[in-house]
Amino acid sequence: MSKWIKRAIWIVLAILIFGQAIRPSRANPSTQAALDISAEAALPPATMSVFHRACNDCHSNFTVWPWYSSIAPSSWLVAYDVKAGRKRMNLSEWGNYTAEHRSKLAKEMCKEVTEGEMPGPMYTLMHSQAKLTGADVQAVCSWSETAQK
Repeated sequence: MSKWIKRAIWIVLAILIFGQAIRPSRANPSTQAALDISAEAALPPATMSVFHRACNDCHSNFTVWPWYSSIAPSSWLVAYDVKAGRKRMNLSEWGNYTAEHRSKLAKEMCKEVTEGEMPGPMYTLMHSQAKLTGADVQAVCSWSETAQK
């Protein structure tokens, strides 16, 4: 092996080892049950099931942090995705949104699951149970129509 390749390997290893010291927060914020979407909206069981297995990890305060979320650099990516997902829409804080905003979010949910944008392909690659069937998409969209009224 050439001298430069050995150096490159050592540099990469050093970066990975020292990168473990940079730990993003994996804390789940406290939650008020009265604000959760299940308390605020009439959710059919099929829709609630989809939310629990395909949405909650990024869009609620009930994130289940997988083992790889504690190993850099994947820990940085997972923490970023969860933070961005909660900022975009947080099912645990549904009650804090105005009726107009909830209606808009419900409409966007249907659009994104119909177009296959959500859950994201990287997430479903690691979480096969989150892949949505046609029935799952229909459940979300049916609920979405009633939530927009």
